[in-house]
Order: sequence, then structure tokens, then C-alpha cells
Amino acid sequence: MTKDFYLTTNPRPDVELTLVDGRIITGRRGARLEEFVKLLQEDDQPQIVGMILDGSLRELTYPLAHDGVGDLITMSDADGARIYRRSLVFLLEVSFKHCFPEGLLTIDHSVSSGGYHCQIANLENFGLDELNLLEKHMQQLVADDIPFIRTTVPLQEAIDYFTDAGESDKVSLLKYRQRPDLVLYQADSVRDYHHGYMVPSSGYLQWFALKLVDGGFVLRFPRRNKPKIIQPLGKYPTLLKTFKEYGEWLNKLGIPSVGALNDAIQNGHVDEVILVSEAMQEMQISKIADQIYANRDRVGVVLIAGPSSSGKTTFSKRLGIQLVARGISHFALEMDNFFVDREKTPLLPNGHKDYESLRAMDVDRLNHDLKALLNGQEVQLPHYDFITGVSQDGKTAHLDKGEIIILEGIHGLNPNLLSEIDPAMTFRVYISCLTQLNLDRHNRISTTDTRMLRRIVRDARDRGYSASQTISRWESVRAGEKQHIFPYQENADAMFNSALVYEISTLKPVVEPLLRQVQFGSVEHIEAKRLLKFLEWFLPTTSEFVPDNSILREFLGGSILTDFSMWQ
Repeated sequence: MTKDFYLTTNPRPDVELTLVDGRIITGRRGARLEEFVKLLQEDDQPQIVGMILDGSLRELTYPLAHDGVGDLITMSDADGARIYRRSLVFLLEVSFKHCFPEGLLTIDHSVSSGGYHCQIANLENFGLDELNLLEKHMQQLVADDIPFIRTTVPLQEAIDYFTDAGESDKVSLLKYRQRPDLVLYQADSVRDYHHGYMVPSSGYLQWFALKLVDGGFVLRFPRRNKPKIIQPLGKYPTLLKTFKEYGEWLNKLGIPSVGALNDAIQNGHVDEVILVSEAMQEMQISKIADQIYANRDRVGVVLIAGPSSSGKTTFSKRLGIQLVARGISHFALEMDNFFVDREKTPLLPNGHKDYESLRAMDVDRLNHDLKALLNGQEVQLPHYDFITGVSQDGKTAHLDKGEIIILEGIHGLNPNLLSEIDPAMTFRVYISCLTQLNLDRHNRISTTDTRMLRRIVRDARDRGYSASQTISRWESVRAGEKQHIFPYQENADAMFNSALVYEISTLKPVVEPLLRQVQFGSVEHIEAKRLLKFLEWFLPTTSEFVPDNSILREFLGGSILTDFSMWQ
């Protein structure tokens, strides 16, 4: 044997961590990743909170036993933001149990400026003094840098623990778990389950604030683009009201959490859940139609806007049907036909065309044609050819007396879209999948995740995209939403929540095989793995009882509204 090769049973005491930029860190074998990355953390850079090691996402507490290749995960990354926010929720939970042991804390939903709306029960009075006490205790725990201890326990032990603790929502969730064990985290004598990874200790969680709001408070945290700055908390009364109404309805239905949903499926009641859920949405659409009808003398244009995969197309058609039932005819105007020629499309900083910018729309032409239609004139509408990227002459149109225009598109709530149209002549609807169903009181379900699952299924069915392709595009889709949609959501005259309590269970059998096809080692595999682990909490159900006009059919297929249009 040559000197270059030798056999040994005594591995060297150190290992090498090679970063994707070529830097190499040598350290003690078995040391936690945290010890390696301390050499890399700079004060003016985002906090390092995790690592992609040899193609898998790892916590910083992970022991490095072998040489590996790593990529840093910071608060500016999607996975890093989730790690930070999840850890911050745990910190809040620990402090809340210390300060108010008799109270019940529920992590309710997200707010667009960066935060989670939280609800409190079993406390008669919770005001500013109590909130300040809670915030100071959290700050003290950060200063003390207490460890978040991760332990893996047998599933039954976890169920027994939460049973004794009176955490019925967690017990209900865990009884359907297929894995034999469960990861628990402990800090300052508080133990809990949290779906996903954590930071090693409370000292990482320096950036947060609490704000008292109607019906609870907001746990505020930085946005990814400014990971050390707490953004001003905007007002969101309409969004808050929509979330609250849906949450109250879920409680009336008896399905406040995934465990309760699984109970309904297991007990053979999913058909009832579907029918009642769909009835609730039809009631919502009917109420919006009533609002438009009440203002029929002034409203000439109904604008519908919302983020990707919110169900805008199906909603628009169902709203149109409700209006016809009230004697109001409508004309569906497609905003996509008002794109500027592709060569005139504005560019992003990376040089790619920004199709989601308002400047990608021929706003002048849109305003001109709308004014003409509303004035009773016949108009030659444009038709945008997506193959050539050129606008052509389309069909001619005019409005009958009393007929209104329904205009759907991402810029519908932007006041600059119809600057030449009297605002009194418009009625604006914001639609989104505002998921209110949580895993349990401390583990919320992201509305973004629900929309992504919808889109993966639709893209595979309608566009032939793989799950990997959809996931790879999602970041740019989200960036466009944050810039062009979410800032204007409170401009809406009405909000429609397209979330369906049963939908993830119905999407599960369809989306799981698509996610499993994502290749290991790819960037998208980490996201696919995360979604697959999330789906494990849901019992599957078929689409047999999903109505053919359901918003969910827009993604599953089989919608009666796909090619639907009202007769003339």
C-alpha cells in the first residue's frame, strides 16, 4: 500500500466544513454547527440561524461528525425566517406561561408588516401593563441566553405529557401521527412541540416587539429584506375582521385545529364538512353580491385582486352568477389583454422582465377603453398574444344598460390602475386563501403554504410543470405579491376568504406524489421535504364530494366553470 492510502480504525479528531464559497473551517469532530459558524457571523450581517449541510437543512445544534459541504441559512432566507419566527413563538410561549400560568395563548395569523396576531383566553384583563410585563420577560430570557433543548421522545410519552398538561388540541393531533416518536423542545421548564427547526438558544432572538391590538396583541418580527429592523405596524381592520369571522365559524363547526379535522375524516363526516364549508363560501359570495346590488346605481366596475392561487377565476364567475340572480348582467374584461408589448416590459434589477409591475400594463389604454364602455360607446378591445408578446386588435364590445364590468387582475386594488375612473364607480374585492385552521394553538398553518400546494397541483395538471419548477418560481411570485398586492389589500370594499377547512386533506393524495419527485440535492428538495413533513399531519380524503363549482376545483380539475360564460 502506498503512503497516500492507509487503513485505520482511529479517525482524525477534527473535521472540515467546506462552505459553498470555497472557505474551509476545521473544527473538533462532533462539535455543533453553531461552533463552526460563530467564526463567520458578522455584526452588520443577518443572523445565521441554520445551515444546508450536504443537501439537507440542519439546525445549528446538529453535531458535525464527518467532513461536509455547507451553505449558511440566515434570517434573510425563507428557511431562516421560518426558523427565527418559530423560535420566537416558543420564546413567547415560555414567557407567557411564566407570567400568566392560567392563561391560554393562541398564535392566530400573520400580518403583512411582519408579525403574528395572538389571542388570549382565560384572562379577565390583559392590557398594556400585562403586555409590557410579558415583553420585559422575553427580553430578559434573551439576555440570559437560555438553551432550547431538543429531545426525541416516544410518541406515547408525548401524548401522556400533553394530556397531563391539558393540551387537548395537541393530543388530538398526535393520536393520528404515524411516526413512533416526537421531537420536543424545552426552555426554562417549558416543553412543547413545534413543527420545524429552532435556533440553539434564546440569545439569537434579539429582534422583536409586542403591540397591543383589538382582540389581542401582535408579536412583531423583522421582514426578510430588513432582518434586524421591526417595520411599523400598519392598520389592517378589514383583514383582521375576515380572519376573526372565519375563526369563529371554524369553532362553530367544531374544527378549530387539524386534530379535529382528522377526527371528522376518521368518523366519516368529511362529506358534511365539505358541504357546510362550501355553503359558507357561497354565503360570503352572496353577501358581496348584495353589497354590489345595493350600490348598483353608482358601481360600473367590479375589480377583483388577490395573490397567486387564491381562486380569483372561480370566484369571479361565481360572483357573476350571483349578480345575474339579482338581475345585474355583467361583462368580464380580461386584464391580461392590456399588457404592453413584450419589448416595452420594464426590467427587474437582475435584467429579467417584470411582468407583475403596473408599468407592464397599458394603463392608458385600459382607462380609455373603460371610460368609453361606461359611456355607452362601442370599443375595440386589445388581445395580447402571449406567444409573440404583441398586442393585437381583439373583439368589439359595448355595455347594455345597467351592465357592469368585472375586471380581475393583480393590480385591481392599486389606486393608480384606474386613475381616470371615478372611484365612486368602482367596487373592489380582495380575495386570498386566509387559512385559519392551525395544527394546534402554537403551530399555525401558513396561508402561503396552502396557496403553494394549490399551485403545485394546478401547474402539474394545466401547464405540465413539475413540483420542482413551481417551487423554483415561487420566490419571485411572492416578491411580486409583496410589492403589488399586499400593500393595497385594505383598499378593498369587501374581502373574500377562499380557504376551505378540508382542502389540504383533499390536496394531499394529489400533491404528495408530485413532491416526492423532486430530486434530492436540488435547492427545491428542501422545500419539498418540508411540505411533505407538514402533510403528514393530515389524514387524506378524496375529492369525491367536492362540488363541481368549488374554488378547489380550479386546482384539482373538474370545474364546471372552466369554460363557463353567461349567455347573451
